[in-house]
Amino acid sequence: MSIIQVKHLQKRYGDNEIIKDIDFQIDYGECVALLGPNGAGKTTIIKMLLDITKPTGGQILFQGKRHDKMREFIGYLPQHPTFYSWMTGMELLEFMGGLSGLYKEILEQRIKELLDLVGLTKEKDKQIGTYSGGMKQRLGIAQALIHQPKLLIMDEPVSALDPIGRRDMLELLKVIKQKSTILFSTHILHDAEELCDKILILNQGKLLVNGLINQVINQNQQPVFIIQAPRVNEWAPQLVNEDIVESIVETGSSAKVRVKNIEQGRIWLLDNISRLRLPIQKFELVQESLEEIFLRMVK
Repeated sequence: MSIIQVKHLQKRYGDNEIIKDIDFQIDYGECVALLGPNGAGKTTIIKMLLDITKPTGGQILFQGKRHDKMREFIGYLPQHPTFYSWMTGMELLEFMGGLSGLYKEILEQRIKELLDLVGLTKEKDKQIGTYSGGMKQRLGIAQALIHQPKLLIMDEPVSALDPIGRRDMLELLKVIKQKSTILFSTHILHDAEELCDKILILNQGKLLVNGLINQVINQNQQPVFIIQAPRVNEWAPQLVNEDIVESIVETGSSAKVRVKNIEQGRIWLLDNISRLRLPIQKFELVQESLEEIFLRMVK
């Protein structure tokens, strides 16, 4: 069953069409990544889902209906959460729980659960101004979940974190996704590949891809051979063939050769390696990563 349905969604600012007739849905229990380069329209879509910005056309349905107060059902973590630095973590969650209309007894238990979930129990009485970036992000998740929303939306949740903070956040999201429906935007493709069930790839306001992550990778992969040998810049251009070899990318002493057909490409490359008498050190067929597929699509 779908929790969110987006139908023919459009957004214009004057003559500038930011979002162009987009359709997708998010089902209960899914973790969905919204991917796209800067300026693709990711944040605009999130703002429309949150009812902060009104669509120019189309509609957004929650559980099959249009609601006037969508934010009651959604928890939100912005890219750069801002809190009152003089508040403690505990005080912030009490404040946010009060705004959400939670009763005191329920709120106390909820705060205890969330502090334990995000690993801030020991820091709950410290002022937020003393928190690290990673601690603030974890506190941001706790405040987004305080009212037990049906959908958690996050805008670039790990982009500003160092590698340790990013890894901590990813492990936390793996726990949260077991009980929650999640939509998050990111430009870190590896995170989407590690966490998500489904991906939406957006570029220049258009939805290029909408599907299960494994299916998207399998359906869009192109055969790639890695050839490693000395003086790659001298011999790589001689392997180009419009009918067989789509592209060659040189990196150090190796070349990544994308072909249209595995068997034809293998025969063509081996024949030419023999003809050129290349002292090859490696000849390997590899799978494209989600990042490589994404870059090829948006370029």
